[in-house]
Amino acid sequence: MAEICCQEAKSPPATVATASASAAAAAAAVASSVMDRRRRRLEMKRFRLATDLEESAAEYARAGKRQRLQRTASGSPPCPGAAAPAEAETVDPDRCPRYGVSSVCGRRREMEDAVSVRPDFLTGSSSSRSHFFGVFDGHGCSHVATTCQDLMHEAVAEEHEKAAAAAGSGDEEIPWKEVMERSFARLDERAASWATSRSSEEPACRCEQKMPSRCDHVGSTAVVAVVSPTHLVVGNAGDSRAVLSRAGAPVALSVDHKPDRPDELERIQAAGGRVIYWDGARVLGVLAMSRAIGDGYLKPFVTAEPEVTVTERSDADECLILASDGLWDVVTNEMACDVVRACFRSNGPPEPASGEGTSSSGKAVSRAESDKACSDAAMLLAKLALARRSADNVSVVVVDLRRGL
Repeated sequence: MAEICCQEAKSPPATVATASASAAAAAAAVASSVMDRRRRRLEMKRFRLATDLEESAAEYARAGKRQRLQRTASGSPPCPGAAAPAEAETVDPDRCPRYGVSSVCGRRREMEDAVSVRPDFLTGSSSSRSHFFGVFDGHGCSHVATTCQDLMHEAVAEEHEKAAAAAGSGDEEIPWKEVMERSFARLDERAASWATSRSSEEPACRCEQKMPSRCDHVGSTAVVAVVSPTHLVVGNAGDSRAVLSRAGAPVALSVDHKPDRPDELERIQAAGGRVIYWDGARVLGVLAMSRAIGDGYLKPFVTAEPEVTVTERSDADECLILASDGLWDVVTNEMACDVVRACFRSNGPPEPASGEGTSSSGKAVSRAESDKACSDAAMLLAKLALARRSADNVSVVVVDLRRGL
């Protein structure tokens, strides 16, 4: 009897301990279930965003196909009051091409990209007009990128004027490689002189607040394009990129300057530098590109000398895309060109030389509609980069190079 009473007296504490353990296990299971549900919801949101972007591009393509079918339909009389089809007209070759721009901060805390668009920026005696487009991706601070945004087109215009005066002939004879090299060198010197002059003053920007004694750790990539009626001139230093869509195929007009590119690696080592793999290839383990404007503390390993390409324009040209690496890290050249072409198709053909024209279907096609196609394409590319989890600022410029109807 005494043993039975003892067992009954000991059993309640054991029951309480078991109940506590069960409650703790249940709470852990509930917490794990809640976390799993949250994780699934986030994955579903990301999946839906990417799917929506792909469906948007597909819808652009379907809309463009429907418009082409309507334009090619024959035998249907025009509606009363509809505008008569316009006769074939040629596009004014000197007019600034249509373009669209999109620039977003993305997952970065601060915006360090800058974009420059300068129509008809050459003021010399050249018979044809040329237009300037540039994308600058800053690092360390946005100062060098914004300086390039404000002054690069002026440097190119001045160097072009000097070269034209020396050559005494048309744009085809201009030594564009020398023009671009001298322009980039001028901006590089400007960045160096600014860093020196600011060393004894009060900090004026974030980079100086971090290192008040000097400001030569700031830099920027630069990809610029001069669009003339006959040629495309591209100068690039860094890992931003220019891509031309021609006859449905992408043509890279620049090559990224990465430290592990064989010729760049050889140049850096010949100058006494090293490429260290720290979260990717980096010059001295710091900078993930081998060419840039600024970055005085990494010279001569990091140079501002651009690579220049001169491409003759063709009737098969469709668009020119300039973008920072925030886009190209996650989107291929082919995909970017496909998105732009789909946006072009959905907005109809370009208009004739006058500001307001008519397409073959009798529908008026305004310049605003074509500009909308470029803007839609630039915005869609930026959204696609973010949906693909780009970790950088994303800046995109889309230039319409189509000729005629």
